[in-house]
Amino acid sequence: MIARLKGLVDSVSADALVVDVNGVGYLVQASTRTLSALSVGQPIALHIETQVREDAITLFGCPTESELAAFRALTTVQGVGGRVALNILSVLTPDQIAHAVAAGDAASLARANGVGPKLAARIANELKGKLGAVALSAGAPLPVQAGNRLADDAMAALAALGFRPMDASRAVSEALAELGEGAALNDVVRVALKKSAR
Repeated sequence: MIARLKGLVDSVSADALVVDVNGVGYLVQASTRTLSALSVGQPIALHIETQVREDAITLFGCPTESELAAFRALTTVQGVGGRVALNILSVLTPDQIAHAVAAGDAASLARANGVGPKLAARIANELKGKLGAVALSAGAPLPVQAGNRLADDAMAALAALGFRPMDASRAVSEALAELGEGAALNDVVRVALKKSAR
């Protein structure tokens, strides 16, 4: 099993790249976010998920461990193959995926090619509680949990201002981390607005 590749970028296409490792070229599928940052000849190191089927061995590459963890979690959901997982990682970072799942924000997940409303809802439902600390970058506050009255009210206020659930959840999480649970609703909304404007 190939777990990691380190070499030079030999070529880049719309959905894959070839990594030259000591003269051997490995075809690696990757997200468009990853591919758009590459140029031929540059050094690269990728974490690899190897999928073996009867008719093919496919390598999927992720630049970070958090993206690989998100990729693996996504592919545990029925209907999400490697290509669809990469499509999701093309439009959302691992941190954004974790927030979308925690907030039940299927609309953000459905922005990816090949992800309809039903599949997005299934992803949000099945991965609830499974991403959390794995996908969130170090130091990022955990998404607020539903049922917290102060957080729910603050997120409702932000939603009324046009915030998507995922963005509202992140902003309120950061505000609560700064102010603490005993803060007044107005203060939480004010700090959340300030943080989202950064």
